[in-house]
Amino acid sequence: MENALKVLQERGFIDQVSDEKLFELFDEKPVTCYIGFDPSAISLHVGNLFVMTSLAHIQRCGHNAIALIGGGTGMIGDPSGKSEERVLLSQEALDKNIEGVGSQIRSILKPDSQSSGTITILNNADWLSKYGFIEFLRDVGKYFRVNEMVAKESVKRRMEGEGISFTEFSYMLLQSMDFLHLFTEYNCIAQFGGSDQWGNITAGIDLIRKKTGESAYGATFPLITTATGQKLGKSEKGATYLDPNLTSPYEFYQYWINTDDRDAVRYLKWFTFLPLSEIDKLGEMTEKEPEMREAQRVLAYQVTQFVHGKEQADIAVKTSQILFGQEISDISDETLEDIFKDVPSTELLWSELEAGIPIIDAMIKCKISQGKSAARRLIEAGGVNLNNRRIGDVDYVITKESLASAHIAVLRTGRRNYHLLKFAAN
Repeated sequence: MENALKVLQERGFIDQVSDEKLFELFDEKPVTCYIGFDPSAISLHVGNLFVMTSLAHIQRCGHNAIALIGGGTGMIGDPSGKSEERVLLSQEALDKNIEGVGSQIRSILKPDSQSSGTITILNNADWLSKYGFIEFLRDVGKYFRVNEMVAKESVKRRMEGEGISFTEFSYMLLQSMDFLHLFTEYNCIAQFGGSDQWGNITAGIDLIRKKTGESAYGATFPLITTATGQKLGKSEKGATYLDPNLTSPYEFYQYWINTDDRDAVRYLKWFTFLPLSEIDKLGEMTEKEPEMREAQRVLAYQVTQFVHGKEQADIAVKTSQILFGQEISDISDETLEDIFKDVPSTELLWSELEAGIPIIDAMIKCKISQGKSAARRLIEAGGVNLNNRRIGDVDYVITKESLASAHIAVLRTGRRNYHLLKFAAN
């Protein structure tokens, strides 16, 4: 067992801690702690990955992590960090989001050989939905003072703006109930969350003390932005999601490859499990040879592997190499079709391949060239590539040995004009 809180602090995760005694507790025994996930969308995004990595560190250090999905609180919406009232989700939309978020957490945080601790995934609707309104006021509401709630930063900001509804004002009580429930039922003594959750976390600590007379603890993470001040996970295309159907593993990989040099070391500490000594060496390489982008390549591979698995990370690397001109060979049909899913293709017969197809005829069949003379000029000018290998011979013949995969060859003209030649059985 290792002190997970110290590990997180060394890697820059910790912003505030409610009581320094929490460091001692992580040394003395396995600690159970939780982080909440708001099911406001069908998929988690890169910003959520920060807290997921922290839960993985807790597991790997031999402690017990709870990922709490807000199926109950999600019906209201957390006002923390929001400047206006959230649009309430329908139960059908919320259920879909809960399933999507839950499946991602189960997939990414599943126990492995590196994890000696446990991960438990819960839905707070399982207990919050059982409370009646009168029971809620008697058992929970009486422990809260309105003047103290108004003084919390998350509430104060909203009251200075457009105001806050009673519904969202009550959110703090519901999150406090979560902490109390997990404290009593799961021996969970600590809650972690973003810096905007400090008021909700301390409210839960106070409720536990008032109801049980015992101590609970909390810690928050810093606000994560890029070196340019942009919110983490945002790009020109929008949010970078963890769901491969919304953001492909290749697009996900590219997001990290494009990390600013100023962010590379921080991100390696936050989003990978590499030893700090190795990260320091990558930082030195970035300073001496920034054009090599070695830190970014390691970061992109490690994070893609953590989220999507080794196979998808390897494919993302291969895809990147292919799209940047590396010769294409020994790859599956499925991978090629996935890489070039938006590229035009032409189906030809296998018997034509066996007989051999002159490159010029193939270009005309694909309508890349309108005639043999134009095709010949393009080849002589060095503008034709097969599987990213330049074809300089106008008499070149495409055969089975020319395929990049079992049934596909990739024809490219210019720098980015791709066309797939697919050979099907007669």
